[in-house]
Amino acid sequence: MATAEPPSELTDELKERIQTAYRAWLRQRRFKPRRGQRDMIAEIARTLATPGSRRCVVEAGTGTGKTAAYCLAAIPIAQALDKHVVISTATVALQEQVVLRDLPDLKRNTGLDFTFALAKGRGRYLCPKRLDDRIAYNEQREAPLFEPPDDGDVAIYRRLRSAFSKDSWDGELDSWPEGVAKRTWAPITNDRAGCGAGRCSYYHQCPFFRARRRVGEAHVVVANHDLVLSDLALGGGVVLPAPEDTIYVLDEAHHLAEKTRDHFTATVRLRTSREWLNQVVDSVDTMARRFNNPPEVDRAKRQLATAAAEVRPALLELERLAGQLPFESSGGNAPIYRFPLGALPDSIVEHAQPLGEALRGTAEVLDGLREAVGEAMDGTLSWDNAEQAEAWLPAIGQLAARAAAGRTLFADYAQGGSDTARWATLRSFDATDDMELASAPLDPGSILRAALWENCYGAVATSATLCALGSFHRFLQTAGMGEETRQLRVPSPFDFPRIAVFSVPKMQSSPSDTAAHTEELAALLPELLALERSALVLYTSWRQFENVVSSLSDDLLCRCRLQDTASKQALLNEHRQAIDEGEESYLFGLASFAEGVDLPGDYCRHVIIAKLPFSAPDSPVDDAIAEALRGEGRDHFREVSLPEASLRLVQACGRLIRHESDGGRITLLDRRIVTRRYGEALLSSLPPYRLEVG
Repeated sequence: MATAEPPSELTDELKERIQTAYRAWLRQRRFKPRRGQRDMIAEIARTLATPGSRRCVVEAGTGTGKTAAYCLAAIPIAQALDKHVVISTATVALQEQVVLRDLPDLKRNTGLDFTFALAKGRGRYLCPKRLDDRIAYNEQREAPLFEPPDDGDVAIYRRLRSAFSKDSWDGELDSWPEGVAKRTWAPITNDRAGCGAGRCSYYHQCPFFRARRRVGEAHVVVANHDLVLSDLALGGGVVLPAPEDTIYVLDEAHHLAEKTRDHFTATVRLRTSREWLNQVVDSVDTMARRFNNPPEVDRAKRQLATAAAEVRPALLELERLAGQLPFESSGGNAPIYRFPLGALPDSIVEHAQPLGEALRGTAEVLDGLREAVGEAMDGTLSWDNAEQAEAWLPAIGQLAARAAAGRTLFADYAQGGSDTARWATLRSFDATDDMELASAPLDPGSILRAALWENCYGAVATSATLCALGSFHRFLQTAGMGEETRQLRVPSPFDFPRIAVFSVPKMQSSPSDTAAHTEELAALLPELLALERSALVLYTSWRQFENVVSSLSDDLLCRCRLQDTASKQALLNEHRQAIDEGEESYLFGLASFAEGVDLPGDYCRHVIIAKLPFSAPDSPVDDAIAEALRGEGRDHFREVSLPEASLRLVQACGRLIRHESDGGRITLLDRRIVTRRYGEALLSSLPPYRLEVG
């Protein structure tokens, strides 16, 4: 007997409000209602208004209008329940589309009255104080954490300050028209540990806190997955609204597990850490002399010197022990050793535990020193030269953050456990060899479950590609959502059999014979490109990409736009301009061109895929996942490789049809899709293109 659902909070009044807004939007935009869009609105509304888990996943095919659907459902419900909506995306392009186009359109045409704001991480905002410090660099008043800026950087800093002071620039990196190199930008932004917040004399003009105030007042906040994860790692409600008061809409949710794993990966460089400890001691010693040895700084100096004396030899011994591991190098990559099943030698564990404790103590001392600097700034502590305290706050905060990051890695190494991938890498940084230790969670879903799903008021995970081989199982597993999550698949409204052909031509070679396959691909490509005036050619390896390109004639090559010969956006702009001028243009790229590239109409009439996008384990994390599954007697190919290849193939094919008026062909130069047993499953996961097999 089926269990009855709890009573719904979706009142008749709320239903009518959603329906009225949808009808108004259709009328104003002169759109016809789409069944898939209606179904998506209804499913999200039922999920969010039904007491219980309030979680759903929705795969919405291209052309569904999913952004409008989730906004029309989530915003009225959130307002009725006095909650916030956080829309999170994986890419800047979609984030900007939502905040610059979609939300203004809905507010203008639906009759819904709501406010919205864009939220970014601190690293996207200028720190006006640090900008002034860099321009007025003086060894007598700044902690020696950075080299003095060179003349080129100073010239850029002066232009930034002039524009910011005249209100012609808002202090956001993304809105500076010239762009700023990462190396130049890093010294003039800030992080939480290095920020004086309300104690800072620049607080009221700070771009980050201005944006944060807008976020706090908005009904709808547009963020990205990295910022959501950062906020959750701090406990939630620090930068974004509190999870329990928030309905999360996670767009491009197929990136969520990977983003989570990356966010919670920890690394430490052993030799660099020893040098950093010297920097800590020297910096605090300089600070003590600058303020005439106040007791708070003097005490911290002694504690840090003692800790450094303990940690340096332990790091050196750990480097010696790790250096004895059987490192392997392949394909020109740095030598690496992965600890099988994440298990560490006892000798490494024994050194990791006291190192973790020592760095925890170091971070606590630096946090206490940072608080003392803040108290000196506001006059609670009476220090000599207290007017210089503000200049030291970012320096001490960054040192504390560095100590905390090291503590995280060593605490993980001391704990052990098989739910984590751990490895060591021999690297060269600035012509100096170093040993890097790393760890990454194998199960990002458990992190998301504890930090997000169990704490938020409600959540919608959506994307055009969430189902692998026709099922949500793989996504639900990696994202930690559970099979009880409500699920909906909304097919694309496009007439695929009429407008698109999926072709698998005759070939003599197999991708397993890389040399022969590359040679045949290079021979077929000129003829395939001649079929249409525009094409997107996708590869799975740089080696094959480069070998095929090197075989092309100069005449053909001059019409090709190759990944990494310019920025991605520049290549796309050149391609569009060439097509607009009636010329032929062909884009060549790898995985980053197989997703998030929008080339409607004549900009892309042919997608050519070199081979099925299987990815052999090529990272310590991939290897560890495969090893863990084998240890449980499970099939890594069936459970991981095949579903992930299915998703990537759907994404690559999805570059062809972006709008109802689109049409063209997809050519796959890999006959395994029609000769291997798994090929039928891959074909059935694609939209119903018209199939042509040579």
